[in-house]
Amino acid sequence: MRDGVAPSYLWLPEGQWPDMLAFLIARYPQISAAQWLDRMARGEVVNGDGAVLGPESAYRRGMRIFYYRELERETPIPFQEEILFQDEHLVVVDKPHFLPMTPGGRFVQETLLTRLKKKLDCTALTPIHRLDRETAGVVLFSRQLSSRGAYQSLFQRREVRKTYEALAPRLEGRDFPFTYRSRMVEGELFFLMREEAGEPNSETVIDVIEQRGDLNLYRLHPHTGRKHQLRVHLAALGIPIVNDAFYPVILPCKEDDMSQPLLLLARAIDFTDPLTGELRHFESRRSL
Repeated sequence: MRDGVAPSYLWLPEGQWPDMLAFLIARYPQISAAQWLDRMARGEVVNGDGAVLGPESAYRRGMRIFYYRELERETPIPFQEEILFQDEHLVVVDKPHFLPMTPGGRFVQETLLTRLKKKLDCTALTPIHRLDRETAGVVLFSRQLSSRGAYQSLFQRREVRKTYEALAPRLEGRDFPFTYRSRMVEGELFFLMREEAGEPNSETVIDVIEQRGDLNLYRLHPHTGRKHQLRVHLAALGIPIVNDAFYPVILPCKEDDMSQPLLLLARAIDFTDPLTGELRHFESRRSL
């Protein structure tokens, strides 16, 4: 670990390169030769035995190399997470909008996992489930490999009751609560989902908490955990969540503008603890 971030690794694929630097430049064109030379000079590219690799090190198929992701510039996320609960096995966190769960893309340090690893000094910390960067609310992390599978199995068996809230336009002509089902598949763009005809593989129970002018505050219970499920379902009903930049149409990228959060909140999680048999209830302190 370095500053809360674990090293990335890669098994070297089939191919012919004169040396390690040539391969890295070809594999990661967004990283310049000068950046790789600097990392290698600092001893931050190593093989599986921990031996430092230099620019002229031989390329060998099947070798595993380790390196740290670095960003020249990373946008600060000016919102703070809150730890709601922790014991020797679990950490329950109230995540803010705009904070990514894990390192990737434009974010390494400004992620919930990295922040928590540094705050708790826990290198084994791992998310048990995930929230979109745009979504706020309750999320669970595992502290120990020995008990992680027991908690992950709860989600796999759909034994976790998840409650969300969303602010979206009013839906007329429906009796609440009702269940919406559809078949969801990956969209043409890798980060989107879409619906298609066929056997449903996603299900959400939709209810109204209160009216707010032309909007409703909805209570949502997803019975399945498809990517972007709640966003896709409400958009399909003609009531896209306020400030949704993906559904029903992709809006221009807002870059670092954090003035209009997606009004979707993971309000609560309920489950029976697989280790103690205790009923667990964790609830966000945030509001929409």
